Amino acid sequence: MTASPDLRPRATTQAEPARIVLVTDGTHGLGRALALGFAEQGWDVAVHHAGAPDAAEPLLVQIRALGRRAVALRADLGIEREAEQLVPACTAALGRPVCAINHASLTAQDSVHNAGYDTLLKLTAVNVAAPVVLARALYDATPETAREHERERAVVINMLDQKLDHPNPDRLSYSLSKAALQTATVALARSLAPKVRVVGLVPGDAPPEAGYASFAEDVVAAARYLAGANGVTGATLVVDGGRHLQPLARDATVSAR
Repeated sequence: MTASPDLRPRATTQAEPARIVLVTDGTHGLGRALALGFAEQGWDVAVHHAGAPDAAEPLLVQIRALGRRAVALRADLGIEREAEQLVPACTAALGRPVCAINHASLTAQDSVHNAGYDTLLKLTAVNVAAPVVLARALYDATPETAREHERERAVVINMLDQKLDHPNPDRLSYSLSKAALQTATVALARSLAPKVRVVGLVPGDAPPEAGYASFAEDVVAAARYLAGANGVTGATLVVDGGRHLQPLARDATVSAR
């Protein structure tokens, strides 16, 4: 794993330490929106990616232009030792993260008729095992004094999927991995309390008849709320304009073809 730190002085005081967020798969799409959205609210950001060494550089430039510190952390989340090093690498470059957003996810267009061990295990490693390992690492990095001092506590936000409310036959390996992560969210919330809260966040596009869309900024706002909502743990927030209330016979990625 490689890091590209920004070592400029912090624009914070000792009384108000920098809040640091770690976003997995944070260089594009919703992950990028989350990284920028937190930076806009005064967070320093560690951006994980699995691409070329300079893949995160344009995003780091944007975050630093907001007056925040930023670092790129490259790791293959399918490899346990690399996933284990993300939180320590973030701590070494920026400081201890108090929020980790498990946005990284793999998918596959399979069904019960062609799902195999290779796909199931590959998706489970990235979509379930890596978030569990990151949550444990965040717990280990959080001081024991956090049991008594709320301000020292941390939070894990697991990105889930709206299809979990109404499973269908498509993307079976992906669906099973996200269902496992949903269960892990509750189990980890119980295991890691009170030092670390663990919550779920379901993003998704609103149905056309709702008259509005669930844009990235809605999901970012929800994530920032969860990051600061000290009374919320083991729960999942759905931001999809009600799409999860309408069961689909086929996966949206198939229906759109």
